[in-house]
Parts: sequence; structure tokens; C-alpha cells
Amino acid sequence: MKTEIWDVLDGEGNPTGKTVARGRYFLKPGEYHLVVHIWIISTGGRFLLQRRSDRKKLMPGEWAATGGAAISGESSFTAANRELFEELGIASNEQTLKKILRLKRRNSLLDIWLITSDVSESELTLQESEVAEARWVTRDELDDMIKKGHFHNYGKDYFKCVLEAIEADRGVTV
Repeated sequence: MKTEIWDVLDGEGNPTGKTVARGRYFLKPGEYHLVVHIWIISTGGRFLLQRRSDRKKLMPGEWAATGGAAISGESSFTAANRELFEELGIASNEQTLKKILRLKRRNSLLDIWLITSDVSESELTLQESEVAEARWVTRDELDDMIKKGHFHNYGKDYFKCVLEAIEADRGVTV
């Protein structure tokens, strides 16, 4: 497997001109790399979630948001578009995929993207090395998964910010 190369960014998201190999360098304070999460929501307000492959080194078998790290040279949109298509087979473009939030976490700048889709589970093309399964859930089911620890614990603030941003974007409570 090819080693991912990441651009090192400053706290404002500007490239520093430095790159690092994933897993071979610990970012110093004030150094960040770009990560994207894509939240997929149906017109009826359900969420499409994915369970990570049991073979993944990080968070194996956990339900989580679609996404990953941007590789060197990628914009946030390009990374989100790539991850969404690679992991689930969902095509997107600048009109359908919308950045709704940026969070600063430890050593990553995390951009949250939103897409509305009514794709059926049977139409998905799962990337086996990344995704074990995907399914649509209601907001109540998502809340229950988070509460019971069945969904990766990104932190209370993460869920509050993401769900509020989705509601603000859609103009409705999800």
C-alpha cells in the first residue's frame, strides 16, 4: 500500500510548504493536516452511515462519518469528493457537495461537508478495504448509536456543531 503524503498547514489552513508521510511524523504544535468528513442526508432527513472495515488500523469496525485525510495537493473539496466516491460510490460536484463547517482539532483542520442524496443502500459501491457496510438511520437512531457507543466518539462538541450546521443549512431540525 502506498504511503499517503499530507501537506502541513498552519492554524489558518495555509500551506507551510512542508509535507509529511502519514504515520511517520508527529505534527508539532501549530502544525495541522486537512481532514474531511462527509455527512450524507436524505431528503426525508435520514443519515447514511458507514461501518469501517474490521481490517482498518484506526477505528476498526466502528460506525463513523464518511471521510479521511486530504493527500498532498488536494483541496478540501477534492478530498471530500474523492472520499465520498471511493468509499461509497456516490458521485458529487460543486453544486451537490457543500462545506458547512471547519473545526480545529488537535493536529487537524476538519472540514465538514454535506450532501443530500436518496441513493439506496443496494446502489452503493463499498470500498471493501475501507467500508464493511452502510445503512440509513433516523436522527433518533443516530442519537441512540452515539449514546450507546456504537458510533465513533468524535466528542460531544463535534456532534453539537455538526448537527447544528446541518440544521442551519437545511433550515429544518434533523
